[in-house]
Amino acid sequence: MRKFVMAAIGGSLAGLVLTTQVAGPLVAQETGSNSTVYEQLDLFGDIFERIRAQYVEEVDEGELIEAAINGMLTSLDPHSSYLSPEDFSDMRVQTRGEFGGLGIEVTQEEGFIKVVSPIDGTPAFDAGIQAGDFITHVDGESVLGLTLDEAVDKMRGPVGSEIIITVAREGADEPFDVSIIRDTIKLTAARVRLEGNTVVLRVTTFNDQTFDNLEDGLNQTVEEAGGIDKINGFVLDLRNNPGGLLTQAIAVSDAFLDKGEIVSTRGRNPQDSERFNAAPGDLTEGKPIVVLINGGSASASEIVTGALQDHRRAIVVGTKSFGKGSVQTVIPLRGEGAMRLTTARYYTPSGRSIQALGIAPDIVVEQPQRAAAAEAEEEGSITDRSRSEADLRGAISNDSMTEDEIRVFEDEQKRAEDAAKLREEDYQLAYAIDILKGLSAIAAAE
Repeated sequence: MRKFVMAAIGGSLAGLVLTTQVAGPLVAQETGSNSTVYEQLDLFGDIFERIRAQYVEEVDEGELIEAAINGMLTSLDPHSSYLSPEDFSDMRVQTRGEFGGLGIEVTQEEGFIKVVSPIDGTPAFDAGIQAGDFITHVDGESVLGLTLDEAVDKMRGPVGSEIIITVAREGADEPFDVSIIRDTIKLTAARVRLEGNTVVLRVTTFNDQTFDNLEDGLNQTVEEAGGIDKINGFVLDLRNNPGGLLTQAIAVSDAFLDKGEIVSTRGRNPQDSERFNAAPGDLTEGKPIVVLINGGSASASEIVTGALQDHRRAIVVGTKSFGKGSVQTVIPLRGEGAMRLTTARYYTPSGRSIQALGIAPDIVVEQPQRAAAAEAEEEGSITDRSRSEADLRGAISNDSMTEDEIRVFEDEQKRAEDAAKLREEDYQLAYAIDILKGLSAIAAAE
């Protein structure tokens, strides 16, 4: 790290010498700027010494310096911050897929903590926390005025302990309390299952395991279905996926693309720009794909969605994504800490930045509120209440169909009933599967 810093300083000095040979006024301006910076650093030193000597209580000098560093970084944007040695260690553990906590990805907005998304199967998810919720209090204490890291620290605690968070939610009349029991979060980054003839790929996060989980699950499920010819398409479910590693987003995108750009990153200096392209090979062998997104789909999820959408490789269904289009680099520091610094914006293959805008789905499909779904379930569906000719006592049998034909008919009817049930449980997913059924029917007719 020291060598890196020295190299950077050497480069700056070389540039300064070159400037002195070309333009005198620029040197005066540079000298004036440096003078101001040195004066401010002296001011910082004076304030630090005054706090150490005169603050009403004795202060921890290390914590004071860390707070100053973190304040400098968090003033830049919501995603830059200082990572203490403990936080840095926690972050490395999280990318491996197992850690203790609540199971929510958060950011900061207007002084409050905003939920980017809950993670499937975690305490926060089971407690009903939703993407877009604002956390206003933790165990009765307001988080207003705290940095993001300070608020997250308040939410940490021993596995098995209770935490009460106060949540403000759009559509709710007033904030309400939610009790959550902390637990060890074991993430399965990708789960794969079969719904009829459709393979559903549920990706919850982008950590070190994501691509391997996805590839293994996909191959195994296709084999169980009897081969790729038995599959009508794939649903890539990225809802409430807060993102993660850029390398994994590129690998997942590459899994469905044969060629072309996946994503580009552009930093402050043009020479730092990078482009990432797909290699030949498509795990789905060209089968249709529907990508599901919502307001909790962020960062790496948006990279994958943008790549597949721009290449017309997938139909995007759901609601607008979160809109995090920046890249953070974690830079280790001496003392075993690190800083998370925003170093670039990323751009989809068509050259669009989704920063603060999000990705708009090709087909907007809202997910019905759970309360409405529960009410419909209590009332009972029309299918549950209706009776058919076959239910009538003494009804004559159908003599135009063989037993095999009747069995096929009954199997088709069961699949239709399962699809109807799925619409009640997960309307967006059912909609995506219906799209693939329609595309399959059109392809068969051609």
